[in-house]
Amino acid sequence: MAEAASFIERLPEYRARVHAMLERALPPASQPPRRLHEAMRYAVLNGGKRIRAILVIATGEALRTDAGHLERPACAVELIHAYSLVHDDLPSMDDDDLRRGAPACHRAFDEATALLAGDALQTLAFEILAGDPAPGGAAAGTGEMVRTLAHASGSRGMAGGQAVDLESTGRVLTFEQLESMHLHKTGALIRASVRLGALGAGARDPELLDRLDEYARCIGLAFQIRDDVLDVESDTERLGKRQGADAARNKPTYPAILGLEASRAHTRALHERALEKIQPLGRDAGPLRELAGFIVSRMS
Repeated sequence: MAEAASFIERLPEYRARVHAMLERALPPASQPPRRLHEAMRYAVLNGGKRIRAILVIATGEALRTDAGHLERPACAVELIHAYSLVHDDLPSMDDDDLRRGAPACHRAFDEATALLAGDALQTLAFEILAGDPAPGGAAAGTGEMVRTLAHASGSRGMAGGQAVDLESTGRVLTFEQLESMHLHKTGALIRASVRLGALGAGARDPELLDRLDEYARCIGLAFQIRDDVLDVESDTERLGKRQGADAARNKPTYPAILGLEASRAHTRALHERALEKIQPLGRDAGPLRELAGFIVSRMS
């Protein structure tokens, strides 16, 4: 009998599933206002690793729920992520011309359309999350899921982290300040992804939710450290965005504060702690273990 494919080997299948979900969720490009809808679809459907949506699905599957019950939160978190990238790339923010190897949304369209596309993607995320759950889904968790995503996206989460990032350009941060910034800017949405998967599966046990949250906190930080290391070591073609952009803007990064080797060591420590936290889930946590390994070893 052939050995079953690992979760990582099935990642293309999961990405295709998420892509199909998002295609269904987005307004058709032919529907007025056409230019805005074209920009929304361009920002969301133009590639991407889909890590956050896949984390929602992997968490739900680890808790033995059907993937169909996780479509709403998986789409919602990916739309929030896409909106944040559109806004981050704007000249008033990080002023990046490339995203996923293609022109950033404001370059492919214009700044005003990109701004509106980001706004519309954010509101669409909450419209989807607040919609009717799939038959057999955890309807009772809808309010908590909306609160989870709103908190992760707002001033005490991702938007707040971006504000601190902008304020920190050209400054020297301590390790603790850098960690706090990234717990919000990058980590908040990754933590929300795992919690949304758990809530979508009907999980309510506080100890289980705390374990999953610590797993997500660790892989969220590891994700950012890996990004910082790749910004030093990789190239523009592989990254799909301008290599060395953080250094060029004099932004605080893990390699700048810790050095490359210490940054890698911290990534390994976070990876080990993440695995420790989901160990009680046994074999069911296989996808979450594999995703953690993918995050700390990815090349783009």
